[in-house]
Amino acid sequence: MFPVEAFRSTVAKIVEIFKKHSIPFHLTGGVTSTAYGEPRMTQDIDIVIGNEAVTGCLDSFLESLSKSDFMKSDAAIRKAVEGKTMFQLLDDVESLKLDIYPRELVTGELQRSEQLEVFDSMLLPIVSRADAAVSKLIWISKGSHKSRRDLRRIWETCNQEEQRFISDLADSMNLSNLLTEVIESPDEIDG
Repeated sequence: MFPVEAFRSTVAKIVEIFKKHSIPFHLTGGVTSTAYGEPRMTQDIDIVIGNEAVTGCLDSFLESLSKSDFMKSDAAIRKAVEGKTMFQLLDDVESLKLDIYPRELVTGELQRSEQLEVFDSMLLPIVSRADAAVSKLIWISKGSHKSRRDLRRIWETCNQEEQRFISDLADSMNLSNLLTEVIESPDEIDG
């Protein structure tokens, strides 16, 4: 497991680049599962960014990355931004990987970000609790097993309004039955 200071250093570097280019972003994935559910190990940092914003400044964004500690492939980033698929950056100093998603999995999620102190004295935008739950549900529908426990833990910490929001979104995506199944399932015991 990487020390917390390595995560903090890597996040600070990419945040500086996003801010320089006015690219909206928030943290998601394992970091938010820990913030909203229960602590679990993660070996990377997942970040959602605004596709329209990064598309509008792609050349200068790539130039900034070239001057940073991040290893990258310009061609892979261009293809990912165009196709709204994930690309990766590797912090050459900390050896930490960033998975960058140039699209919202849940429509409007970047506008509903919450500010949390993810690291000491470092306030960052992260996916809202409800959007994190819906994202986990989408990943479950695509076969992610570890997202099941994350979703149950996040659901348990949601208030009634957030649970209604999650249920309504699940219904609009034809995932209501899956949501019910996951929420009502007991935790597995890993052997």
